[in-house]
Amino acid sequence: MSVSGGKQIDSDALATLCAELASDKKAEDIVVLDLRGISTFTDFFVICSGTSEPHLKAIAGEVETKLREDHGIRAAAIDGFPASQWIVLDYLQVIVHVFHREKRDFYSLEDLWGDAPQLQWQSPQSARRMTAKARG
Repeated sequence: MSVSGGKQIDSDALATLCAELASDKKAEDIVVLDLRGISTFTDFFVICSGTSEPHLKAIAGEVETKLREDHGIRAAAIDGFPASQWIVLDYLQVIVHVFHREKRDFYSLEDLWGDAPQLQWQSPQSARRMTAKARG
């Protein structure tokens, strides 16, 4: 995927970036599923939860705005809205699902795609906590 300045970003870096942006807005239970070996329509799902309709809107808005403004990456499609309790941002290689907790449990994408390995990523907050613990 091409970004502003002509640089390329691969799908796993984009998935990690989406997870980090969601984390910046306090998304909960962020999971990145690697679908490259089992899906023909996308490489990764980023799945996260919010606690309220405004929280869902804030998470989705952060991902969409930061990718567009900071990296020149625009979603191919955005579907759903906070009242539906499920917002989908489609970046072709990466699809971001922002759920309200109960709706996420109902659709259970992690179970549906249970064969997919999880991509390990670390939120900036947890990385800072680990660095602080290591120092002292």
